[in-house]
Amino acid sequence: MSENECQIQASAEDVFAVLTDGWSYAAWVVGASRIRDVDPPWPEPGGNIHHSVGAWPLLIDDTTTSLEYEPLKRLRLRVRVWPAGHGEVEFRVTETADGCRIVMTEQSTSGPISLLPTAAADLVLHPRNAETLRRLKLLAEKRS
Repeated sequence: MSENECQIQASAEDVFAVLTDGWSYAAWVVGASRIRDVDPPWPEPGGNIHHSVGAWPLLIDDTTTSLEYEPLKRLRLRVRVWPAGHGEVEFRVTETADGCRIVMTEQSTSGPISLLPTAAADLVLHPRNAETLRRLKLLAEKRS
C-alpha cells in the first residue's frame, strides 16, 4: 500500500467540494484526461465517474466507483486501471488549526498490477499520488 499526506490551508468543506465534484476529477487525478459522465448517486456508494485515461488518440475509457463516503471525513474509491487491474484509494481528512490534513492511501486489489511487490508498486504510486494531492490542494485552497 502506498500512503501520501498533505497539509492544506483550506477547510474540509473546500477539500470535499473538490473530492466530490465528479466533473473536476480529471483536473486533479494524475492520469485521468477527461470525464465522460458522472452517475447521479456520486459521491454516494455505487456512484461512478466515467473517465478516460491517456492522451488522444490513445484514450482508454475507465470508471471509478465510490465504495464509502463519510461527508467531510472520508472517501473510499475503487479505481479500474484497465488492463492492469483494480485498486482502492482512500482519502481521509482531519481538521487542523490552519486548515486540514489529508491522507491518501492506494493499493492494488486485482489483476497483474496486484502481483507487484509493495515496494515496487510504491515507486510508481507515491510520486503520482504526491502530484495528485498537490493538484487537489491547489484547487481546494483556491476555493477558500
